[in-house]
Amino acid sequence: MVLKRLRRMRRNLSATDQETFDAGEDYIEVDIGGVPAGAEPTLGAGKIGIVIESVAEFGDTERVLKHVREGNVVLMKVKALKEKDLGELKRVVERFKRTVLAQNGDIVGVEQDWLLLVPDQVTVHR
Repeated sequence: MVLKRLRRMRRNLSATDQETFDAGEDYIEVDIGGVPAGAEPTLGAGKIGIVIESVAEFGDTERVLKHVREGNVVLMKVKALKEKDLGELKRVVERFKRTVLAQNGDIVGVEQDWLLLVPDQVTVHR
């Protein structure tokens, strides 16, 4: 679904943008609003950080939740904790769930070994 959207966006690019895209870049920058065209963005304006974390024990939860409180999306690997102690994994997930939902965010399981924690300004379509 995401690839279809990116292909559609690529088709809708202007000719100069299309030439830049075809010049061998591996990504395209998408304007999500908040900054007028040609203006230099200020720190955090129109941008959302994505943080990749790993949780190995319950003590790591506060570090991860700090990122969500700051407004970042957290993609978290829980495979090590899952293999180590399933009971502790349940405690960690319950802690994330309570805290993220209290802040109007969302928590989503991605495959078996990953969790996605998003703040309230991000919507996850299921």
